[in-house]
Amino acid sequence: MIPGMNPAHHETPNAALMSLEAAAASARGGFACMFSTSDEYESALITERRAQGRYAQPRRNWPVAAFVGVTLMVAGSAIWLF
Repeated sequence: MIPGMNPAHHETPNAALMSLEAAAASARGGFACMFSTSDEYESALITERRAQGRYAQPRRNWPVAAFVGVTLMVAGSAIWLF
């Protein structure tokens, strides 16, 4: 017996079939995906995670750090050679 069906209540076979088809369509609707491709899904996921602050902000001072590092390497090489 199907849960929610009252055995004392007699439905016509057509009405029961239509009710079953409506229930199946409703159940399938729960599995529908709002994204047509995985790229759309991943883009939306990344956008949502950025909005939540999960990704660290990129460092904007890397050129300064690179310059300091190269300067120290050059200075260290000059001291080592002389």
